[in-house]
Amino acid sequence: MGLQMDSTMWRLLKLLQENARLSFRQIGEAVGLTAPAVTERVRRLEDAGVIKGYHAEIDLAKAGLPIMAYVHLVSNGPQSVAFRKTVHEMPEVIECHCVTGIESYILKVACTSVPHLEHFLLGLKDYGDMRTSLVLSSQVSRRVIDEWALHPDEERPKPPKR
Repeated sequence: MGLQMDSTMWRLLKLLQENARLSFRQIGEAVGLTAPAVTERVRRLEDAGVIKGYHAEIDLAKAGLPIMAYVHLVSNGPQSVAFRKTVHEMPEVIECHCVTGIESYILKVACTSVPHLEHFLLGLKDYGDMRTSLVLSSQVSRRVIDEWALHPDEERPKPPKR
């Protein structure tokens, strides 16, 4: 049986997604719990696998990787087997998803330049046919998930005016 998620757990998750560097005391103040109570709830979320880790969000362009693209790869059985073994060794690949539909995989890649992207794409040619989309801008690049994701048909409360 999975972890029973109550509204307090969701508030903890929201705060941690927004800023994982908050202390348990700060989180407790925000949700009305003591630091030890927050520690216990966070431990339960980690043990249940709801929280998979804590990461720093980086600006890829400022880190020297200003070219982001999505590569839609269509591969057959043998190509797919070879690709799955190799994709973990491709540093340009930020995400790789096996998907339904015409494509077999969708890759999110980051490169230093267009020639770097071209070189990367040439290295994929043995794994199947591909279509590439360059990212021009991103309107949503990281979304905080809250309990409203479980209730898509309900009206969300309006946020307080600032």
